[in-house]
Amino acid sequence: MIKRWIFLIVLVLLAVLLFLNPNFKTIAAGVSILLFGMITLEEGFKVFTKGPLKLILKKMTDKLYKSISLGAIVTAFIQSSSLVSVITISFISAGLISLAGGIGLIFGANIGTTATAWLVAGFGLKIKISVLAMPMLIFGIIFSFQKKKTLKGIGNVLTGLGFFFLGIHYMKEGFDVFSQYFDLTVYAVPGFLGVIIYTGIGIFITTILQSSSASLALILTALSAGQIEYENALALAIGTNIGTTITALIGSVGTNVAGKRLALAHLVFNLVTGLVALACIYPLANLVNKLSEVVGIANTDYTLKLALFHTIFNVIGVLIMIPFIKKLETLLIKIVKESGEKDIDEPKYLNSSTLEFATTAISSLESETKYLFENAIFEIVTHSLNIHRSDILSTLRSKDLIKKSEREIEIDIRNLYMHKVKTIYGKILEFATLAQSELELSKEQHQRISEIKIANRKMVEIIRDVKELRRNIAIYTYSDNVYIKKEYNKFRRRVVKVLRAIYIFKTDESRQEHYDKLVTLKNKSKEKSKMENKSINNLIRKNLITTNMASSLVNDHDNVNEMIQKLIEVGQLLYAEKDSILEPIQN
Repeated sequence: MIKRWIFLIVLVLLAVLLFLNPNFKTIAAGVSILLFGMITLEEGFKVFTKGPLKLILKKMTDKLYKSISLGAIVTAFIQSSSLVSVITISFISAGLISLAGGIGLIFGANIGTTATAWLVAGFGLKIKISVLAMPMLIFGIIFSFQKKKTLKGIGNVLTGLGFFFLGIHYMKEGFDVFSQYFDLTVYAVPGFLGVIIYTGIGIFITTILQSSSASLALILTALSAGQIEYENALALAIGTNIGTTITALIGSVGTNVAGKRLALAHLVFNLVTGLVALACIYPLANLVNKLSEVVGIANTDYTLKLALFHTIFNVIGVLIMIPFIKKLETLLIKIVKESGEKDIDEPKYLNSSTLEFATTAISSLESETKYLFENAIFEIVTHSLNIHRSDILSTLRSKDLIKKSEREIEIDIRNLYMHKVKTIYGKILEFATLAQSELELSKEQHQRISEIKIANRKMVEIIRDVKELRRNIAIYTYSDNVYIKKEYNKFRRRVVKVLRAIYIFKTDESRQEHYDKLVTLKNKSKEKSKMENKSINNLIRKNLITTNMASSLVNDHDNVNEMIQKLIEVGQLLYAEKDSILEPIQN
């Protein structure tokens, strides 16, 4: 709704401006071309985010200085803080990076965006940029028509840069023509009142353009054409920083908790940075003058001085916020809370932001499936066998554990399935199908999603198996017939061993060793099936159990064997290292 109103306001204002002053059309066209260039540039770089960038983001956000540096470098290189924000939200949502690491990336991205000011001031306004723009567009279009994704990505990057530079060219020409009819400097407001007014204008421009980089390019072009005073331009630059938070907040509407927290962190950072810059604008301006002398920037080169000012106050903002990042993270978690407890469990890792990229989509599917298995399935299976989960994870011998677990645990399997499993299972399948149909996946990635779907299907089948077993467990583990009781305790003990083996396999570092144990358990299950059949036949022959007991025992024997096979296969699918130790699992 907010976006719709902003869009309508932009259209009305644009129509009024073009009607009242046709000379404004060149500037408007320049802004439009520049924005289109930035969108194309972002699309081009998205091709290259499918590999190395994701691995770098995952590995280099464990330390704050790494995440800030990485955010600055990546944003400066790809010229898109919004793309960095999308990737960051996607990684946080999938649980691949922490909120603190994401905040560091966003802080760094604010420093990285200052590269746009340097690019425009030091390059775009110093030479006839259209000379470079045209070849970029020509080669960019040629590359973009290629089938190979890498070449297409390079084409979009070149095309984006071409439109970006062409937009600056038209904006510059537009202001040159515009200045023949209007002198906007007559509206300059000196003093701190002017700072406040022009900061507000900067916020408004950025809200309309939905891009701080585009706003800054417009301000620099106007400053270069002499249409705004340097002092007012400094205030406009501060306004663009504050205004971009509105874009982030609007973009966070409809995202998950991670997106909202990150947008709020962005708002806090830019507000603090903006307020500090406003309060210290004149001392900062003097600092810029002194540094300009040192680095050789001419006293009248206001565009480069503005770029330097923009960089200084963003760096200062990061330095101010660094000591408070942990406190900010804690505050954000308190303010933006997860949804309250609901009667029916809902997915915790699946959301639209993780569906942006193949890596995060697969990671969120894995995390959601593991969470479902480790909580709902684990609970249903153990409690159905009248065993507490904590005992499975203990060092108690399985034989002693079974002896200890004699009290019946009340459990409604159907109710647990409906409230803890069904919705999440359906969402996992839906999400997996969307990922396979909408994302560009490698053969291995398709295979991995298929494995996750198989694991989920087997978990639902395990619930069905244990539901059948539960009825007789409730009867025969408390029977006066010691023989039937012993057989059902054997079933319980076998399942306990498997669940414990999966837990150790999941947590222990000696993964290959424990994987081999799982495979051994799987093979032994088949061998034990034959031995137990003989044992059951022996009980029947000697009339040690009733006919009804024998019937139940035979059926449950098959059930337990199937359930054990499925539990082990789920453990293999979820916790094995896919490239090295996972053996093929049959559908």
